[in-house]
Amino acid sequence: MKTDVFASRHIGIREKDLSHMLKTVQVDNLEQLIYETIPDEIRLKKPLDLDAPMSEHKFLAHIEALSKKNKVFRSYIGLGYHESLMPSVIKRNILENPGWYTAYTPYQAEIAQGRLEALLNFQTIVTDLTGMELANASLLDESTAAAEAMTMLFDVRSREQKKNGVLKFFVSEEVLPQTLSVLKTRATPLNIELVIGNHEDFTFETDFYGALLQYPGKYGQVHDYASFVSKAKETDIKVAVAADILSLVLLTPPGEFGVDVVIGTTQRFGIPLGYGGPHAAFFATKEQYKRNIPGRIIGVTKDTDGKPGLRMALQTREQHIKRDKATSNICTAQVLLAIMAGMYAVYHGPDGLRYIANKVHSSASTLADALEKLGLYQINTSYFDTITVKANAKKIRPIAERHEVNFLYIDEETVSIAVNEATSLNDLNQIVTIFSEASGKTVENIGELLQACNIPESIQRTTPFLENKVFNSYHSETEIMRYIKKLERKDLALNHSMISLGSCTMKLNAASEMLPLSQANWGNIHPFVPTEQAEGYQIMLKGLAKDLTTITGFASTSLQPNSGAQGEYAGLMVIRAYHKSRGEAHRNICIIPASAHGTNPASAVMAGMKVVVTKTDEKGNIDVADLEEKVALHSGNLAALMVTYPSTHGVFESSIIHITKLIHDHGGQVYMDGANMNAQVGLTNPATIGADVCHLNLHKTFAIPHGGGGPGVGPICVASQLVPFLPGNPVIKTGGEHAITSVSAAPWGSSLACLISYGYIKMLGHYGLTKSTETAILNANYIKHRLHGTFNVLYTGEKGRAAHEMIIDCRPFKQKGIEVTDIAKRLMDYGFHAPTVSFPVAGTVMIEPTESESLAELDRFCDAMLSIREEINSVDPDNPNNVLKNAPHTLEMVTNNDWNLPYTRQQAAFPLPYVSDNKFWPSVRRVDDAYGDRNLICTCAPIEAYAEA
Repeated sequence: MKTDVFASRHIGIREKDLSHMLKTVQVDNLEQLIYETIPDEIRLKKPLDLDAPMSEHKFLAHIEALSKKNKVFRSYIGLGYHESLMPSVIKRNILENPGWYTAYTPYQAEIAQGRLEALLNFQTIVTDLTGMELANASLLDESTAAAEAMTMLFDVRSREQKKNGVLKFFVSEEVLPQTLSVLKTRATPLNIELVIGNHEDFTFETDFYGALLQYPGKYGQVHDYASFVSKAKETDIKVAVAADILSLVLLTPPGEFGVDVVIGTTQRFGIPLGYGGPHAAFFATKEQYKRNIPGRIIGVTKDTDGKPGLRMALQTREQHIKRDKATSNICTAQVLLAIMAGMYAVYHGPDGLRYIANKVHSSASTLADALEKLGLYQINTSYFDTITVKANAKKIRPIAERHEVNFLYIDEETVSIAVNEATSLNDLNQIVTIFSEASGKTVENIGELLQACNIPESIQRTTPFLENKVFNSYHSETEIMRYIKKLERKDLALNHSMISLGSCTMKLNAASEMLPLSQANWGNIHPFVPTEQAEGYQIMLKGLAKDLTTITGFASTSLQPNSGAQGEYAGLMVIRAYHKSRGEAHRNICIIPASAHGTNPASAVMAGMKVVVTKTDEKGNIDVADLEEKVALHSGNLAALMVTYPSTHGVFESSIIHITKLIHDHGGQVYMDGANMNAQVGLTNPATIGADVCHLNLHKTFAIPHGGGGPGVGPICVASQLVPFLPGNPVIKTGGEHAITSVSAAPWGSSLACLISYGYIKMLGHYGLTKSTETAILNANYIKHRLHGTFNVLYTGEKGRAAHEMIIDCRPFKQKGIEVTDIAKRLMDYGFHAPTVSFPVAGTVMIEPTESESLAELDRFCDAMLSIREEINSVDPDNPNNVLKNAPHTLEMVTNNDWNLPYTRQQAAFPLPYVSDNKFWPSVRRVDDAYGDRNLICTCAPIEAYAEA
């Protein structure tokens, strides 16, 4: 083995295993398998034009050299982004720990209790600090969270408001510029009319349904909004507030003056700037909106034994159930970042957060006092961390940049300075020196922080927060380290066993790809610094975009969308803009196959399109006759077809070129969902099949870890006619010549996470990427053949092959009283996370092994499935007291003195010999979803509960 070839480390199948696997799938060589899987007419005719692959060692040297091209200035720009200090214990034990970053979305609650508890902590922090009743388990960024608030309040308008066509939404001029840009994008297709102005001049007319305020304002002024909210209520105008979460330690929580929604970002809680992300946004609201709130909610329930358990609550409101009726297309979040931010609050506790907030405020007060002694006028009458001074910006800027300092230059005579947790006395003195040099005046060095308060008493916080035991127990490094480990042990992640989730591509997240995320030269760059200060980032981002453009066969790429669903939405908005530019704004019909992800129809509705669903035939393929009929019917108004390729059923449909040509012939554009791109890279591509735009899930095909449900990145790649419309940013120039407004807050979205995919491509190169795709297809077909005759594969290609995934039909087992959920829970006893359950077909599992798995691991999984099939055979349908219905089996259950079950403890916990070598114990028995939804509890237990215990 060549030890310096990364592909041999990333791909799990050894050369010696190939002959056995090829024999099993009944082909002579790998090329024959690919030929029988992918239609020849869409195969690429030449290798991808990518750089030669780097060894891991060379890549790490390369990325280190690139990082040094970034100039890490002290940035006091603010605008929703602030330097923060990540505790090393969190960095080492969560950010750099595959036990946390390789975990999947907690759909299987029994093996996800650790991250569910961490997310419950996060929700409690948000509800406590905002003063609201309910919070979700994070969103993508502050700006998109604000857009979600605007659309949620639009959806919950009163019957009278809907009847009267009330469409106006007031946006305070204090709102962050990037948020306003995202609001404009979201508002346009929904016909929401944004009215931007001064909240003090607002007239509270009945043709407004909602309003958005910023707290503190974009340049630091803290307003008392109590009167505004009171007057808004009188006219049935619902109010959302974008709040700085650290400021809420000192400021009156918005919930206490009656707002309906509070949103923001938790980046200040120990998360790197990362040139814009990823960061976990928060969304808090009233309990009456629990079925309207976007994103995931973690709730408390009980397990089979009546003991507390956690799981995702109210899932029926989400897009995979409600599809085009969903209020949001959010299918992921920023779970890893939410966990880290939550752990920051657990580690510091309420007293630590007060200390940090008071220090930040004192730093701002001290700086304001020093600058006033220089004769500079400070505008803000009340502030938390940001002061705004009247000064000669043109003169100050070159001096500041010579000192490696960034301020926010509002205009030629106004400079804003946002201090942060990392700001020291030396930093304050450096700032004073800069202004002193510009003004020609001197002032004494700052010797200590003033304890003055520049927050009016009327808006100072008086209520306690984070009184729960968890926030008052783990303040030494030893204790927090053990708490983090305790939670980690409750979660099954990719570092324990294969996670064979169809459509979710849980592949290796290589250590060499992840290491750069910990480096300060990548982590500590504000997204709005001048681009010349981020040269390393610019080279990396442009390189990644170029490679993704090459891989997809398109003309250009935007990295701005920060999730797959966000990429869908961005792609459709670009298509919308294209049609409008041609005088065809009336094109609003989006055709979507019935088998599509629920995010597809939800995204189409958000983009202002009407969804028309087409049938699938008995083989699971798009029903071409039905499609032709619907395309002809809607020809004059056809905007787009959304298609997943290979299909959600795991098949390369041979009719794809006919389908895409049909859409083009009727004036539409083809959007390809990139969820299954892992079966295409190097062998075919979206451009070749006739698509015009696709999004790519970098957290699937391109190795960004799922992180328990995020971070994700969902860039869009487009054909030449769509390039002019790629999304822009109001602060830093990005996008096409006729760019649509922003789809996310930062110019290049979650830039820090893009380092992972950049490394993945650079280390694999053309050969490694193509080999990965071939191996993913081989692995899927190997599992298919091993399970053949025992489980029925629902759909295959014309030559009987699966693509990179397959659907196993579990519906026949109902005659034995066994549901697909029972199989999913029983797999936990074998040490495996279940494949995707009941999607896209109810009563099935969809298996995708990825290229990273070894033959031994594939065989262990197959052995587990075959063993479960034997267990199903032995089940008495009249007796539900069996090993499948009782799964999963916990350690407490198996070691209990009472054992009255009709099978042995060994059968329950160690059903195959390999299990005992690496046993994973679920920490709770099967959780009761219905009970948890009926009795919704989404925060940690109050302190009284511990006192009673």
